[in-house]
Amino acid sequence: MSRKQQVPKVASALGADDTGCPILHVDMDAFYASVELIERPELVGTPVIIGVPGLRGVVLSATYEARRFGVHSAMPMTRAMRLCPRATVIPPSHGKYAEVSRGVMEIFHAITPQVEPIASDEAFLDVGGARRRLGRPAAIGEAIRAQVAERYGITCSVGVAGSKFVAKLASRQCKPNGLLVVPADGVVQFLHPLPVGALWGVGDRTEQALVRLGIRTVGDLARVPVATLQRELGQAAGTHLAALAWGRDERAVTPHVPDKSIGAEETFPADVDDPEAIRRELLRLSERVAARLRAGGHVGRTVSVKLRRSDFSTITRSRTLREPTDVAQEIYVTACDLFAAAGLDRVRLRLVGVRVENLRGADTSARQLTLGERETGWREVERAMDKAVRRFGPDAVRPASLVRPKFDGIDV
Repeated sequence: MSRKQQVPKVASALGADDTGCPILHVDMDAFYASVELIERPELVGTPVIIGVPGLRGVVLSATYEARRFGVHSAMPMTRAMRLCPRATVIPPSHGKYAEVSRGVMEIFHAITPQVEPIASDEAFLDVGGARRRLGRPAAIGEAIRAQVAERYGITCSVGVAGSKFVAKLASRQCKPNGLLVVPADGVVQFLHPLPVGALWGVGDRTEQALVRLGIRTVGDLARVPVATLQRELGQAAGTHLAALAWGRDERAVTPHVPDKSIGAEETFPADVDDPEAIRRELLRLSERVAARLRAGGHVGRTVSVKLRRSDFSTITRSRTLREPTDVAQEIYVTACDLFAAAGLDRVRLRLVGVRVENLRGADTSARQLTLGERETGWREVERAMDKAVRRFGPDAVRPASLVRPKFDGIDV
């Protein structure tokens, strides 16, 4: 557990006073790893890392058993394997995670329309309007935990508080598989022992600046005059942190804002200058992006590619299609055209990426068939592939050109 997670417990579960605490922060526990263990129950209770070994691979998720060895997300896989050499490594299955995420969000929306997803595995809920129907906020939080566990066999942690900031800290404290209420009159007691790095907006650089001033805890920060903080950190940052130090966070829960784009990118284990290998990777990334579009009920009109040379210089190219799409073949053909137009054949590439932008809901997008075009084709094939993947796993079906050693990367 990092120093930013070392939060003292104040009150927990249903016995605490949740009056004035309508905000819930619900966070899945080790989400990617937990989803994988649904189909691998023999690995429950053992160290598991989600990612692919390699010089440039990173950890996407890890079970708590692996985390005890110091493994955490975004850590290089090479270091993670040194810390926990006996861990089982499972390649990521992003379509599977998207499906479970969508179901979890449906549980949230059945509770209240005031849901603000902030990642695929966490969201804020304002349950103030659901009290008459469902009871106290803490009881609603326990009901959510029970429904997630019953429907998907995974656990989540819930923070209950009067503000988003405190609710998020509370869910972090009670992980894994817990619920923590921070009463309205207990916020200062909860916050002030925390390391100052726990505050939103305090990154490593800001934390170092505060520590140089002798400010190590949130309580230390709260005792510094606002004018001093504004002078040392800037007016906006100083004002913001001074408010958080006393638990003041006026931000409301904002219902879901649709994704503006969906993409995936790949950092190769070694620089690649073979155009065929790059096109195969563009196909794999196009398949992944299209699956995520369909899982989210999106189509998009603009396709872009990201191409990073071995010297880390990066270029992007994009094209807007006549009709929006969620079809991998259409995305792939456009991505290949953009790659060709970039003139980077035989140039050593470190990374490639595919992204679809200008999204809209698939169910509201009427698609105009061109003269002579069949009404069935790649779209129907790929939806059938989605069903096979959901039932049999990510490697159940794939294009023939991808049935070979592959690179595995990180969704962005």
